[in-house]
Amino acid sequence: MSRSNKLVVQSVSEDGRRFRPSDWIERISAQLATFGPDHRLHYSESVQPRIINGEKCLVIDPALKDANPRAYEYIMAFVAANRLKTHQEGESVE
Repeated sequence: MSRSNKLVVQSVSEDGRRFRPSDWIERISAQLATFGPDHRLHYSESVQPRIINGEKCLVIDPALKDANPRAYEYIMAFVAANRLKTHQEGESVE
């Protein structure tokens, strides 16, 4: 799966307001993370927090839809219900 196919979810609603709580990205990412032998949290390759252009974002690999449909549906419903801005990784944003 190429990086450009990943979905980037911003912490901003479609009307431009900052989404709260500010740690929502970590909360969602942690649901699919595991603790490694180093006793540190390791995020899933499918759902990761990232800083893009200085903003915290959630990056979702579309492969999650097949690997874990319930998690994918939950995240996409959350994004839709909160009207969060999205774009494909690699696309320019306004």
